Amino acid sequence: MDLIDTKFCVRCVISSNRPVASREYARVPGSEPGRMAFDAEGVCGACRVAEAKSKIDWDSREAELVEMLGRYKRADGRPDVLVPGSGGKDSVLAAHLLKARYGMHPLTVTWAPHAYTEVGRRNFYRWLDLGLDNILVTPNPKVHRLLTKLAFTNLLHPFQPFILGQRSLAPKLAAKLGIQLVFFGEDDAEYEGTAGWQEKPERPTDDVYIAGVHYNDLIEQHGLTMHDLDVYMPDTLINAPDLRFPADFQPFCPVVDVRALGHYLRWDPQSAYYYAVEHAGFECNEQRTEGTYSRYNSIDDRMDPLHYYTMYTKFGIGRASHDASQEIRNGYLTREEGVALVHKYDAEPPATRV
Repeated sequence: MDLIDTKFCVRCVISSNRPVASREYARVPGSEPGRMAFDAEGVCGACRVAEAKSKIDWDSREAELVEMLGRYKRADGRPDVLVPGSGGKDSVLAAHLLKARYGMHPLTVTWAPHAYTEVGRRNFYRWLDLGLDNILVTPNPKVHRLLTKLAFTNLLHPFQPFILGQRSLAPKLAAKLGIQLVFFGEDDAEYEGTAGWQEKPERPTDDVYIAGVHYNDLIEQHGLTMHDLDVYMPDTLINAPDLRFPADFQPFCPVVDVRALGHYLRWDPQSAYYYAVEHAGFECNEQRTEGTYSRYNSIDDRMDPLHYYTMYTKFGIGRASHDASQEIRNGYLTREEGVALVHKYDAEPPATRV
């Protein structure tokens, strides 16, 4: 992995090594993800997205949201939108807004963390205390540990199995339950500067690799079954009628519309944090999170510090770089302050044992 020609954004502190969404199911040992785009002025794609947000007519965007929700809203009170989340600040904001402001009937779904933190578990129950139903899906721990170990060994990406399940679970479950709308919180464009993931779903293919191993080899060489792998496999439901279904998958609705609330409402992590504190009593860490200066981002899973540290090991970008860049784009930090924070915390190894 060539880091020699690294350049840094002139506005935030992110570097050109920052990986962006690529086909996770095509990742094998030695494969390279896409990288953050920079323009001729030395500005990263994510900063350009932030710049474009300042020119959006958010009243019009919200009107689009209201019109769209009206097409899916049920009059009988049954769930009409599925909201994935863990009880973090973003899922609190998304579920509460959809219910309290827009009159929807959200069903929440949680893909269980590898290992809950104590504060993460408390925030999860505070989230549900807003008056929300929840389906908690906990993957087979033996299977999940094996895939996490393989992802770490093959890709230095121990979070990949969690990400695959987290992304594909909601559309699959929504289709099984006859819920046609799924709302995530943020759009990946906030961080990657590219088209949001909801606009570029991965097409299913026979060449599916999980943890760097072809799924057939996971079955033949590691003793797993298709049932074990189903929750990690690509979904076929993201707002694309030409996608085929697996032979053993029988949805009640043929297509699930998957959206990001941040496309319709101005969204930033710090504002989401204050909203979650006000409406759900969201609790941040008592001390700063390992590898960064903040106390409220990604605090529900004990695997998070290792995940960010492996990114620092591979790409030279740690957790403080991510946090500082986002806060610079949203006007909470200067670039000079961000640089100082990155130098102080980015290389900090995780101290918590997973």
